[in-house]
Amino acid sequence: MSLLWDDRESNGVTDETFPQRIQAILAQRQPTVVAEWEAQPAAVLVPLFLKDGEWHLLYTQRTETVQDHKGQISFPGGRRDPEDDSLLTTALREAEEEIGLARTDVTILGQLNEMYTVTQYRISPFVGLFPYPYPFRPSPAEIAQLIEAPLRVLLDPAHFEQRERAVLVGPPVPLYFYHVGPHTIWGVTARITKDFLDRIAPALRRSAGTDPADLAP
Repeated sequence: MSLLWDDRESNGVTDETFPQRIQAILAQRQPTVVAEWEAQPAAVLVPLFLKDGEWHLLYTQRTETVQDHKGQISFPGGRRDPEDDSLLTTALREAEEEIGLARTDVTILGQLNEMYTVTQYRISPFVGLFPYPYPFRPSPAEIAQLIEAPLRVLLDPAHFEQRERAVLVGPPVPLYFYHVGPHTIWGVTARITKDFLDRIAPALRRSAGTDPADLAP
């Protein structure tokens, strides 16, 4: 479509029905997000399990040989493959490939907010419950170790840190860090973790007088 001015179309601009025609054109489309770069769709599983009477989240530490996010702590997941019929399928497939968690053993509880990363991914997180103990089979090429993080620890302010990163335009960007034993969870995984913890707050206050740190069923 040419954006150059054409006198032959000038009558359309001055016509009183011009706003109505614009309205009709815009009504035929669904608004979307236009960024300066195209984010690749990806998905992660946020694995929830009960161990010794306490609810935990399961994280993975990636090896130093993977293509992206070497050595970082993350949830099992990855980019969407062409054969994946949904992003949920992506999350379950990746969890099965990375840690041997069969999709048939996962009960999906819901989806969290999508997150964009500086590495140009748009990540869809899905919270899934699985039975514990579980016979994991971590991929030696991708996973260095599994990390079991009690929600009690993640919710403890002593293990949470927030910093700010200055940007050229606009307010500073908050950065989140969770310290679990010798491990530090940061980046988009920390943002997903915070979104999860913020959203489950009503579930923690299931009865008057309940300590939010008491996460036994």
